[in-house]
Amino acid sequence: MMVPSSTETDLLDLDFTVSMSQAVSSTHEVDLLGLGPMESAKKVIASPYGADFEGLDFLDPATTTVTTLPSPGLDDQERSLPIMTQTSSPFDMDLCSPDNTGAATSTLLLSHEPDLEAQPSLEEASHASEESEPEFDYIEPTPQQKAMESKRIYKQKFEDWRLKHAKIVTDEEIRLRERIVADESLSIRELMRKGQPNKITSPREYQLELFERAKQQNTIAVLDTGSGKTLIAVLLLRYILDQELEDRSAGKKHRIAFFLVDSVTLVFQQYEFLKVNLDQPIECFCGEMGTDHWAKEIWEKQLKQNMIILCTAEILHQCLMRSFISIDQINLLIFDEAHHAKKNHPYARIIKDYYITEPDKTKRPRVFGMTASPVDVRSDFSRSAKELEVLLHCQIATTADLALLRTSVSRPTEKVAEYDELQYPYSTRLCQELEARYMHMETLSKIFNSAKMIASELGEWCADQLWSFAMAEKEALKIERRIEKSFTSERNRKPIEVLDAEINDLREAQTFAKEWAFREPTIDVPSLSSKVLVLRQYLNLIYERPTDARCIVFVDRRYTAQLLGYLFARIGSPHLKSGLLIGTRYGEPGDAKLSFKQQMMTLHKFKKGDLNCLFATSVAEEGLDIPDCNMVIRFDLYSTLIQYIQSRGRARHAASKYIHMIEKGNRKHVQAVRDVRQGEAVMRHFCETLPADRILQGNDADLDAALIKEKNFRTFVDPISGAKLTYASSLVILGHFVSCLNDGSSPPNFILTAEHGQYTCEVVLPESSPVHSAKGRPSAQKAIAKRSAAFEACVLLRQGGHLDEHLVSTHHKHLPAMRNAHLALSMNKSSSYDMKVKPSIWQDSRGSIPHSLYMMVLELEQPENLGRPSQPIALLTRTPMPHLPSALLHLQLNKTSNMMFTSLQDPFHIAEEHLSKLNVFTIRIYKDIFNKKFEVNEPAMSYWFAPITKGFKSISNEAKAEKLIDWAILDYVNTNECWKWDIECPHHELENRFMIDKWDGSRRFWSVKVLPNLSPGDPVPDDAAPHRYMNTIIDYTVSLFSKSRQRAVWRQDQPVIFAHRILHRLNWLDDYTEEESKVKKNAYVCPEPLLFSALPASVAAMAYLVPSAISRIESHLIALEICDALDLQVRPDLALEAVTKDSENTHEHRQEQVHLQRGMGKNYERLEFIGDCFLKMATSISIFCISPNNDEYEYHVRRMLLICNKNLFTTAINKELYKYIRSTGFSRRNWYPQGIKLLEGKGFKKGDEEEHKHQLGDKTIADVCEALIGAALLSYNSNSDMDMAVKAVTALVSSPDHNVSRWADYYKLYTKPLYQLTQPTAVQSNLALQIEQKMGYRFRYPRLLMSAFVHPSLPSFGGIPCYQRLEFLGDSLLDMACVDFLFHRHPDRDPQWLTEHKMAMVSNKFLAALSVKLGFHKHLRFSSQVIEFQNRDYATELQEAERDFNGARDYWTTTKNPPKCLSDIVESYLGAIFVDSEFDFTRIERFFDEHVRWFFQDMSIYDTFANNHPVTHLNNLLTLSLGCTNYRLMASSIPNAAGTDIEHQVAVVMIHGEVIASGTAANSKNAKVKASEKALEKLRGMAPFEFRAKFGCGCTEGDVQGADMEEIGAAI
Repeated sequence: MMVPSSTETDLLDLDFTVSMSQAVSSTHEVDLLGLGPMESAKKVIASPYGADFEGLDFLDPATTTVTTLPSPGLDDQERSLPIMTQTSSPFDMDLCSPDNTGAATSTLLLSHEPDLEAQPSLEEASHASEESEPEFDYIEPTPQQKAMESKRIYKQKFEDWRLKHAKIVTDEEIRLRERIVADESLSIRELMRKGQPNKITSPREYQLELFERAKQQNTIAVLDTGSGKTLIAVLLLRYILDQELEDRSAGKKHRIAFFLVDSVTLVFQQYEFLKVNLDQPIECFCGEMGTDHWAKEIWEKQLKQNMIILCTAEILHQCLMRSFISIDQINLLIFDEAHHAKKNHPYARIIKDYYITEPDKTKRPRVFGMTASPVDVRSDFSRSAKELEVLLHCQIATTADLALLRTSVSRPTEKVAEYDELQYPYSTRLCQELEARYMHMETLSKIFNSAKMIASELGEWCADQLWSFAMAEKEALKIERRIEKSFTSERNRKPIEVLDAEINDLREAQTFAKEWAFREPTIDVPSLSSKVLVLRQYLNLIYERPTDARCIVFVDRRYTAQLLGYLFARIGSPHLKSGLLIGTRYGEPGDAKLSFKQQMMTLHKFKKGDLNCLFATSVAEEGLDIPDCNMVIRFDLYSTLIQYIQSRGRARHAASKYIHMIEKGNRKHVQAVRDVRQGEAVMRHFCETLPADRILQGNDADLDAALIKEKNFRTFVDPISGAKLTYASSLVILGHFVSCLNDGSSPPNFILTAEHGQYTCEVVLPESSPVHSAKGRPSAQKAIAKRSAAFEACVLLRQGGHLDEHLVSTHHKHLPAMRNAHLALSMNKSSSYDMKVKPSIWQDSRGSIPHSLYMMVLELEQPENLGRPSQPIALLTRTPMPHLPSALLHLQLNKTSNMMFTSLQDPFHIAEEHLSKLNVFTIRIYKDIFNKKFEVNEPAMSYWFAPITKGFKSISNEAKAEKLIDWAILDYVNTNECWKWDIECPHHELENRFMIDKWDGSRRFWSVKVLPNLSPGDPVPDDAAPHRYMNTIIDYTVSLFSKSRQRAVWRQDQPVIFAHRILHRLNWLDDYTEEESKVKKNAYVCPEPLLFSALPASVAAMAYLVPSAISRIESHLIALEICDALDLQVRPDLALEAVTKDSENTHEHRQEQVHLQRGMGKNYERLEFIGDCFLKMATSISIFCISPNNDEYEYHVRRMLLICNKNLFTTAINKELYKYIRSTGFSRRNWYPQGIKLLEGKGFKKGDEEEHKHQLGDKTIADVCEALIGAALLSYNSNSDMDMAVKAVTALVSSPDHNVSRWADYYKLYTKPLYQLTQPTAVQSNLALQIEQKMGYRFRYPRLLMSAFVHPSLPSFGGIPCYQRLEFLGDSLLDMACVDFLFHRHPDRDPQWLTEHKMAMVSNKFLAALSVKLGFHKHLRFSSQVIEFQNRDYATELQEAERDFNGARDYWTTTKNPPKCLSDIVESYLGAIFVDSEFDFTRIERFFDEHVRWFFQDMSIYDTFANNHPVTHLNNLLTLSLGCTNYRLMASSIPNAAGTDIEHQVAVVMIHGEVIASGTAANSKNAKVKASEKALEKLRGMAPFEFRAKFGCGCTEGDVQGADMEEIGAAI
């Protein structure tokens, strides 16, 4: 039976990278740091309040020191960071040595400029109290310096490696075409290697005899098949190569040997044999390797590097023709199967055009030919042999002792088997029925004729089976294509109804044949012919029992082999295991076809014994290495002597038999047997009678006589290179030129006209050709007239400069100009940019006294979680505030509450006196709570605060602002600087007060109650919060230095108040840690030294939350500003999320975040993920619409230019987007208002305004662009409105290739192509009907649907383009549907998880399975038998998998990799339905919901699928299994080889600085995959201890994790 080709497709449509952070090794071993005595060690002090000195009172001043170290990565104002240390027991220490001095110094990074001024005296108290706690911004300690240095080292090592290996990798490009040849050709090599070619040990005498003859003169060795002719060639090669080495050492010109074969299969077969038997460099080439497009430089390199080249003859012919090589550079020409040298065969042309034209005979190469018979046609043997000798400039020779040859090579016993006379060709009953209905169909005429012939030769059963083969679905589609192609190519186009009628008849015939009741064959005539019955007798004799015998049955036609194989699978012996060995070219409908790979697989099975009988055509006669057979049966007789000799040569087994099957009474058959036997005798006699000393003479003259027919043919020799244009080569050169035109042009059109008994031809080239036509000279032969026209066209092209001096086209396929542009950005490159810290709304509204204000109420959703009474505060502004989302505040351990921002819609009138009260209240909050004294300047105020009256349960945006304000509190604060205490004051009035230490602004308290049992002179209770003075309660209360304390006198009869010390936790947006909850808060103080604020405690409690609220509000306003600048209306929460970068490596998912800014909320990474997908879809749609005629590659390049990081970055820089990115968390300094002057307090010396900078990576800025697109999309997700996202894409790609502002604008861009609008045929309408029945959607344009199923192997299918354009569109649409599903179904998953699991949803494997599930594969139209085999094989396996796994949702993951075309047509179908529905995306969503969603309801079952990606697998293996974090996966480009257009990327895996694996591919993604795969091969199965020993790995769990993924390449 036919051997289906195995599927070897492994294409990744993944846009997948793994980000890994820098690995920094550290140690916990003290001795390694050289610390010396442990007593001097100091430990880390972590402030529970952020980085304040507040709460550090427990430090012993005698042992506490503060130093500053330079901080890398900060601007000049931030360079000095204080480090506080304290000596401690060595057992408590946590080592850190940022200065690499070896000192065991622990660090605490505090704010930029610590306030370490000395405590004031009593006289300075009034000024000192203006200062509050130091405002230090906490920066989490990280090994950043070490990380950056490690990255630098890795990058340098990679660059060194890349430069060192660039030449090696570049040389490999020459083999690129060979490596990417179709799988079947590459597999041939593997199969050949498995064949283990024999190495020469001891040549036989006749081989040495012919070798000696070949050393002396040009020779054609004539020996039987299997007698070892190639071995003689090897001996001659060794001899010639030895001479060549001597010549080279003497300084002579380098020359090379060429071994020429006639077929691609023989290239690989002979290469393996020569490689085993020769020790000099050898290489093999065939046309499938793209050698047609190689430049002269590549060939020069091959000639320099190798001493032997084995190739098809046409390759050498073209090299000589183009003057890439000259005949004098060749020392030996070997012609395998030399009998092909006739007429215009490349063998003949090489001799005619280049060998004989070399006047200096000493420069001509030695020629050696090999054949089983020098003549392969029926003619006078002596004359034909003489012509072959003349043409190849050789002498025929064979062994002088034929008896020796016969003893060395086994000859079969020949027998004649007669069968009864066959009937004259006739029609079976099925054929008669079909003839009655469809005999008028010209496309079926060949099948009718073949069926009649088969009825005669094979029997009626086989004749009927031919119809089942020819009318099978795939074969009927081939016929349909021929009908449509013929219809569209006719000049006088018939009405489309004619085409519909013919196709309808074909389908009726198909149905009729399909429904015919085929019976099993019977062993009699007429079911089987007498010829078949005799064959059955022979095969049954051989395979009656289990046996090792092998047999080949030779037939003339493919369908005969196919039918016999099908028949004997039913009537043959159970021990008969048959297979087919037939040709690779396309045949008639019903004919089988094998690829090279399938041929080799068949032979491999034949050698192993898996098959023991082959039904073969002439392909098995010549060249192929076939095992010795016990029997060869000529079911169909030979037509030439060489067919007889070669087929007989397959029967080389001892006691083998060769059967001639002839018909009784058939004189032609009898004569054919006699002719070959007599012909062989004549050949033997001719060879035996050749004189031994015969010398080659007179050949040039004889060859001139042989070339007399070509003397009138023009030639053109290029004066620059010497390239030679002839009639014979003109067709090849012209065809190559047309193939290089950019529009996918059809071949040249030759128009012949006859006049006066001669033909004149005009060749018409495609419209894009610079030469449109050329007319040749008249000739009596059509073929010569055609070549003449091609010759004249080539001359015109050369004269116009369209062919270069080597006759190579100067017009190359136009590849997009930016295809190799470096469009990616480095992950690590960063620069300093301006940063907005205040929204423009404040500055824009300042400068005047307002007469009306807008209110935003700040209130807690769960105020009880604050732990003390509070009341809302109002923010009053000159302009209305947007409706902002609430902010989550962390009030106590495990207790949170949302801070709600309610903006009232109506303004309220404000009188000047009321404004003054608001101003006083606002200034008082800054002074009492935050220790900042600002000037009173109402026009310069950005906003004001006001207390809200208690008792309001809920406040809506329709409330009246003036009724909400607690005017009584405003009045009290306006008239009182503070609340006055005296000794007469009742104790209960001291409760619930906000108290301030006059001399230490960092100490503030909430009063709880008076403790009557304590007095000021009593010791401080043990549970009190630490302070520097702890002797007595009055000492504890006062913060004056010693001298001032001595002068101070305090009442001893004043009460003692139990209070809670206020922790200055201004960043309530950050988590409340357990350490903070453990800090002592109890305090025991006396009222006299303290200041009692006029602010009620409930107001002050809320005011402490104001910094966090203002910080979040201003962040929202700044984020909305950039949206306004881009003319986007985006939800505030999403706008802020889109511009939030909360660490230096936000993009590195699942890695430890460097310099994490806590409390910033969500960062941009998820929005960037969905925004990136929408960007891809939007730009794909736009490019598809505005460039309907571009090919898919052009689409990809143009889209890449739009969505690449470099373009987004450039747009962002132009729009100053970097200012609006939020890269720092809450800042104690930046939340204060601008506009009013700071008179006293931290930072007043710096002036009013301050320039702010931040470091941003280039890729971060580009990522934020994509996040903004995601924010614009999700802002209107509830109503599926994508207009704002479309607008965002236009704003951020800044290109005419995407210039729309609404989704509806896309369809306005689209102009329906002619093929879409053309009236559909019945076939196309029927396809639309079938799809409607399956999918529930009715296509308005059936031809559009047809395009979705036309494979690229049919580039011009009735004017309908192939599916590639629609696939490009559908790919992005499906991506969007899948990402939208994952994004919303898994709201807490990071982008890496989403990307990994999206891989399953859009993988070739799933989409191919879906294609089969939906039956799409049945509609695919293609022109490749291999595709058919692969699709059928995969569909069968998939259906079996679904049954075996009982319909499990992931059954499709268990199959082998499918043909890519199956997944392509799912995407092209989506593209078609999208266009047909006028760009209705809900159609895509509906398809997803109905056909895709079910498979992915539970994504956990695809965790393994995601982790199988080589890069992910490598990351998990190293980090999780082997515990290594010090590794890198890096990629970069490498230079091109001369003469190629291919740019490559090389990727390496480095572990602890050493390269362990590398990979090369056309893009960085695939290069990384290859490098990862190679690394996995080396690491898989290695135990952790082995890994550590081999790579010197000392990584521990405490190390900073990660291997930073260098993104060098297009980031799409």
